[in-house]
Formats: sequence, structure tokens, C-alpha cells
Amino acid sequence: MRLGVGAAIVGSEVVAGDVSIDGGAIEAVGLSPAGTGLAIPGFVDLQVNGFGGVDFLSAGADEITKAGIDLARTGVVAYQPTLITGPSATTLQAAGEFARAAGAGGARIIGVHLEGPFLSPQRAGAHPLNYLLDPDWRLLEPIMAAGQVTMVTLAPELPGATELISRLASSGVVVSLGHSDATAAQAGRGFDSGARTVTHLFNAMRPFSPRDPGLAGTALSRSDVYLGIIADGVHVSPEVLLTVWRAAASRTHVVTDAIAAAGMGPGRWKLGEVEVYVDAGSARRKDGTLAGSVGTMDASLRHLAALGVPPVDIVAMTSLNARKLMGLSEERLTPGGAADVVVLDDGYQVKDVLIGGVAVV
Repeated sequence: MRLGVGAAIVGSEVVAGDVSIDGGAIEAVGLSPAGTGLAIPGFVDLQVNGFGGVDFLSAGADEITKAGIDLARTGVVAYQPTLITGPSATTLQAAGEFARAAGAGGARIIGVHLEGPFLSPQRAGAHPLNYLLDPDWRLLEPIMAAGQVTMVTLAPELPGATELISRLASSGVVVSLGHSDATAAQAGRGFDSGARTVTHLFNAMRPFSPRDPGLAGTALSRSDVYLGIIADGVHVSPEVLLTVWRAAASRTHVVTDAIAAAGMGPGRWKLGEVEVYVDAGSARRKDGTLAGSVGTMDASLRHLAALGVPPVDIVAMTSLNARKLMGLSEERLTPGGAADVVVLDDGYQVKDVLIGGVAVV
């Protein structure tokens, strides 16, 4: 099967020509005659709270499957459903639902991302304060037994945080630092204990300043830390996004932080137990606090492209870097690799999506 594209991002190069697929794998690239548009590796989103009317903290397995199909239509081939802070029984139930939904269709579920409850009350954002707790392995054990937990976001300055980071890291869970009022020293101890990334860089963390860079500055300064960032045009300014790209394109992974309203439109929605008000471009609590996003990965790509970020770097930031962080196979559109492909038209709109060579409809 030929994709009919004019070029493809293959590894770190733009290769002119069409792409063929056979048996769920890339067969050849650079073929003539070429068509139009661009083939790129499918998006990987490590922070999705919900999508297409489905809130993941309260969703059943059938709803999760629906959300996964809707996500795939935007070019996401793999994602990490994210559970914000809530009652422990609700989180436990949600983790089990994702275990039941795994492999049902649409975008693949990497595993569950627990964003909380071990977060700073000073930087809680939209998370309910009454459910926040100090880090404790015993609180995580039943949730990890119910479903595959692949990432935990926590604040490194909390009592017991460094011990929990070490234990999670040694168990193969990726620890992300976020919703944190940490100083640079506290952030550094968190990374030294095994944390590997940050949750939505610059948002819900101590502001960067020349003599107090906090978590954001510490993460930017370290070559061993990946940087999760929301590129929806709302959470960070174009100047901030360009700064992060220029400083750390090879270790930045774009996330949407999408909520149930993503793909649905304005109105009143829920993020876990939090009431959220959505307009055309943002999601906020009644007090104006940002509460996730209504963005999509394909829209993030277009935002980056409009800022002048080269396509090869956009692919790294929307797919390859997340794969490296999570230890997934790197689908670089090289012959023999899995055909997890997004076909974009010349305006960077999603034209076709294939997962394992099968078209998403």
C-alpha cells in the first residue's frame, strides 16, 4: 500500500518521495512518483485526562475505548491516561478500568499516569486540596496492583518524597516532578533520587527567577531530564515555547493535558470532581485557574510549525522523545519499523492515521 505523500520524516531527515506499507510495517521510503503532504511518526501523548466527552477518572472500559478511537483520529497512536487527584477509591476503580480497556482499539494505552495526590498545596492548580497527601508507598500499592502505573507526578519537597521517588524508579515507574513549590536544591535531590521528567514545565510550579530558578530552571539545566510541556498557545507563551525548543529540543515532549471537553466544544465540564468552564481555547475553574486543556496533538504540531520550529524537531517533540522516556520502541518510519503513521496534508492537517498499518476510521 502506498500513502501518496510527497515526503516523510525518517529518523532525523526529511526524505522526499512516497512511502509504502506492507504487513503492518514500513516497506520503503523515498518512492517515485511522489504525491503531496508529509508522513510522520504517530503522536505519543503522556498526559491525557480525558477526551471526546470522556473523563478518565470516572470512565468505564467502553468509554475509554471510545476516547482512544477519538484520540487516534487526531494522530495519537499511544497515550498515557492521566488520573488527577481524587478519592482513593475512585482512583483505584479507574486504574482497574484501564486494565480492562487495554488493547481494545484506537490509540494504544501505555499505562496509567497518576498526577497526584502527592502534590504541593501551594501549587495544586486545579487539583482538589482536600485530597492531597504526603508521599507514601502504601497508598500506591493497591492502585499499582489494580492497573499498570507507568508514571507518577509528585512534588519533591514533600516529606518522604525522595524515598518514594527512589522506590518508584527502582520499580520501573517513571517519576515526573510537578505541582511543586520546590527550590532548585529540592528539585535537584528529586532528580538525583531517580525522577526523570517534569509535568507541564512552568505551569503549577515555583516561578523561575535569577537567584531562585526552582524546578523549572533546574530541569532546564540538566541534560538528563526530559521536559513535558503544553503547546496549546495558552499554557505558555510563544517566547517560552521557543526558548525551550532552542535549549532542549532533544529532550522535550509535548503533552496536551486534555480533558473531556477536548474535541467537544465550549460549555461546563468535569475534570475528576472539579467543575471546569470551557471557552473556544481554554479550560478553567470558576476562579480562572487553568484546569487542563482542550488542545490536541495535531493542533500543537501546527502551533509549533507556525512558530518556525522545523518538522524534524516537531516530530522529536511530539513522538520520539516521549518514546525514549517511556522505553517504547522508536517508530522512526524506517523500513521494517511498525507503521504507526500520521499523514498530513500541506497545511499540516491530519489526513490519515495508521496504527500498525491499519487505517483509523
